[in-house]
Amino acid sequence: MKPLCSIVIRAYNEERRLGRLLDGILQQTIKDVEVTLVDSGSTDNTLAVAGRYPLQVVHIRPEEFSFGRSLNRGIAASGADLLVFASAHVYPIYPDWLERLLEPFDDARVALTYGKQRGDDGTHFSERQIFASWFPDRPRPGLGYPFCNNANAAIRRKLWEQHPYDETLPGLEDLAWARWAVEQGYRIQYVGDAEVVHVHRETPRAVYNRYRREGMAFKQIYPQERFGLDDLARLFLVNIWNDWRAAARQGVLGKHWRAVVWFRWMQFWGTFQGYRQSGPLTWQLKQAFYYPPGAQTEISSPRRKVAPILYHDEGD
Repeated sequence: MKPLCSIVIRAYNEERRLGRLLDGILQQTIKDVEVTLVDSGSTDNTLAVAGRYPLQVVHIRPEEFSFGRSLNRGIAASGADLLVFASAHVYPIYPDWLERLLEPFDDARVALTYGKQRGDDGTHFSERQIFASWFPDRPRPGLGYPFCNNANAAIRRKLWEQHPYDETLPGLEDLAWARWAVEQGYRIQYVGDAEVVHVHRETPRAVYNRYRREGMAFKQIYPQERFGLDDLARLFLVNIWNDWRAAARQGVLGKHWRAVVWFRWMQFWGTFQGYRQSGPLTWQLKQAFYYPPGAQTEISSPRRKVAPILYHDEGD
């Protein structure tokens, strides 16, 4: 018998956060799930943590890693018709996360769903603003344009069999797949109640690398698009101003104003450099993007009638 859904988790050195995600999966209202962890060469205790849970592990060598390849390998090792993707550093807030994320697939026209993401107390203020913009509290109708995020998303296996994830992209493999699905006439559905906390503890260099690789990928997906110095300056200044205004309204401007500046600069400087450097993903770029040396006022969500999951680990 096939499980109702397969959850594919991509991980690299996630010993501190993986356990909370796996605990959250065990507490879901949907129990008929299969979990596949795709590990890309972890050197910490990620695999030891994974060994305490009922899941299968797929190994991928660091030099062959890309987000698309990791997903394709995990999906190939999984058996369900509905495929759920979760970053190893997210965890669900409510026990009906999976139930809500999969609900829209009752409509045969839906190819892909993605859920809400929020930060925690350690998330950079500007990233919390990004989460609030990308994943609003209010519901959205079926999207007719390609947007999603594979840190918290689900697709149909039969469509993946027609069109696997692009393994050559340095990032945004989810956007490229969503674009294909929309071009085939399918719908994308945002599910605000399928909420996770997404834990990022990124240095300025890591933020730069993330947006640089996504800039490279966006240029490959949409080669006609441009991101010039005028875009860099305009978006940098506008987003700083908007973040400062939001922080002032929340009474935390004094705490966050400097971090807003460096985060937004790294975001848009990385994007600008990515557009300039778009091309094949070499092993040197992989090392810079995916294997960096060393370890790597909140906008509240509306209260739901569902009791949240009570985690017993300390988190961070």
